[in-house]
Order: sequence, then structure tokens, then C-alpha cells
Amino acid sequence: MTELDPVLLAERLIDCPSVTPATGAVFDCLAEMLEPLGFAVHRFIAGEPPEGPVENLYALRKGPEGSRHFAFAGHLDVVPPGEGWSSAPFTSERRGELLYGRGAVDMKGSIASMVSAVAQIPAQAGSISFIITGDEEGPARYGTVPLIEHIRAIGEEPDLCLVGEPTSVNRLGDMAKIGRRGSVNIWLTVKGAQGHVAYPHLADNPIPRLIAMLAELDALVLDEGSEWFQPSNLEITDLEVGNPATNVIPAEARARLSIRFNDLHTGQGLVDRVTAIAQRHGGEARAVISGESFVTLPGAFSTLVAQAVEAETGLSPELSTTGGTSDARFLRAVCPVIEFGLCNATMHKKDEAVAMEDLRVLARIYKRIAEAALGG
Repeated sequence: MTELDPVLLAERLIDCPSVTPATGAVFDCLAEMLEPLGFAVHRFIAGEPPEGPVENLYALRKGPEGSRHFAFAGHLDVVPPGEGWSSAPFTSERRGELLYGRGAVDMKGSIASMVSAVAQIPAQAGSISFIITGDEEGPARYGTVPLIEHIRAIGEEPDLCLVGEPTSVNRLGDMAKIGRRGSVNIWLTVKGAQGHVAYPHLADNPIPRLIAMLAELDALVLDEGSEWFQPSNLEITDLEVGNPATNVIPAEARARLSIRFNDLHTGQGLVDRVTAIAQRHGGEARAVISGESFVTLPGAFSTLVAQAVEAETGLSPELSTTGGTSDARFLRAVCPVIEFGLCNATMHKKDEAVAMEDLRVLARIYKRIAEAALGG
């Protein structure tokens, strides 16, 4: 067994620029970490522009015949760094107790802790795999979904999976995610007839109909929440006419909605409901369902995660379904999945940073989780 400092591993990953969709050097780096530990690494490219190409990596270290299989999952792509950083976003920098760089928290730091953890677990303990995509921060069409297809094709579905998203809020260990709300985006269009504002009877203004449609949609109360989920919410995220003239009635008006929904709904059910309202106001609706809601009900898996966290931090993590979507929404179709990782305060922000000691503690937590999941 080998001891690998997760801080050093995180620095190597951060130093590889990997704005979504990610390919190339950052995957080279991870492969170079895993292969000496006995992992067979399979990499492949999926998708075409504009949403691709996307690189994906599946690494497996097989245990004895009949042993259990535990998977770590995550992503190496990051959001664009933006302006105003105190240091170069893709040059890791230690300042005090913190390690700075894009991806330090979301989620190259967690992947570094995963690698550090498995380096200390003997191969005879069971099978361990890494399910790593370069397309989680983007459309996610060519990332984890093709990875799952590959895993099923080779017959290597894991028994349990842990996703290393940054779930902790105030302290490492205070929250784990056992589910996520579903997500659907809907584009609304109302068509009219262009004309001169002085002759409205010769035109058909779509804006009042769109306003009435949005007012009805905004007034909807989808539910009051469920046992494991907060209330579903519908938000109007864009409104556009694009009319450059002051004396022209436009021919078309458009808007966009985003709905985050709990287990009382399905994505298609909500699309049908919005579409009916749109049509009642003379409009059309086009939808993209990003994922359905899901929950891994508390049980043996959540218990072993909580015990590992408490052993290293003294905290009993809150089991939550809050926040946005993650690739767990796809992986849950393969096996039970839970998310646990670093504090999320600086993710997607300038000067993203992680406490170096948190990386080391997280590696110990991941080691405990994997060993318990494998039956050790």
C-alpha cells in the first residue's frame, strides 16, 4: 500500500486547465495517478461540437472473484474561472492553510482525496472503480450517460457509488446528499403579427398574451414539499422580445422557465402542465428535462457513510436533498448512490479554495467508506 498526500495530488489536477467540456491533460494526470495503483484505465471521447468533444474515464481495479464492487464518481471539468482572481486560477497556490485554484473544491480536490484513499486499500479488499467525466458542469449529455453505457456493456456495475460533490456547508462532514430534485427548462413562445403601433387593429401583439401566461405560471403552487424534499419551485429565468423599434408591434415574444421539482412530480408531467397553460394563451412550449428527482432512502449505505464521517470529524452529517443537480441523477439507475464531499462555500467563485487539512481528512473518510462498503 502507498500513502499519497491528497494535497499534492490536488495541485497536479488543478494545474491542468479543464474548462468544460474537458479533455486531454487533466485525464492524463489522473490516469498517471491510478495506473501505478493497479487500475486498468479506459478513456474515450464522446460527442461533437458544440456540446463536445467530451473525454470520459473509467478505471477499475478488480478484487477477488465474487467480491463487492464500490465506485467513486466525479468530474474533472470546471466552470470558467472568470476575472479578478488573486492568483492564476490554473496554477495551484498555497496561502496559509488554504489551497487555491479552480476546481480545488468542485471537484478536483475530492478526486485527489479518492485517489489517496484507494492507495491505502489492498486490492484483495474488493473491486474499486472510478467513474470520471469531463462534462458535468456543461450539458452533461456526453459524460456520465456514455460512461454508464460502457459499464453495463462490460458487466461491471458497482454495488454502491459515492459521488464526491462538495456537499458540506459550514464544516467538512456536516451534510451528505441522499437525493436531488429533478430539473426541467422550458422555452415559451407566443407568435403574433407585426404591425405599426398606430394601427393596432392591423397587427397582433403577442406580449400581453405572454404576460398573462407568465402571470398564471408564476402563481402556481406546485406542492408544499414531501418527506425528503423541499417544495418544488418554478422560476421565470428569461423574457425576450428583441424589438429594436419604438413604433413596431413585434411578431413574437419569448420567455424561459426553470423548474426544480421533488418526488411528487415527474419532468414530463410538469412539461404537460406548462404546455397546457401555454396553449391556452396561444403559445407554444419546448422543454428539456435534465433529470428526475430521486432519493436513496436512509439505510445501510447512509449509515456507513455517516459512521465514517463521524469517526473522522465528530459530526453526524445531515442527510439532505437540497441544491442543484449532479451526475448522481444518472448513476442512481445503476446502484444506490450518495454524495459527500468538501465545503461548498467557494465553488464556482473566484479564488476558489480548500482547506488542505480537509483534503487529508476527506481522504481518511473516503477510505473508511470504501472499506465498509466492500465489507471490510
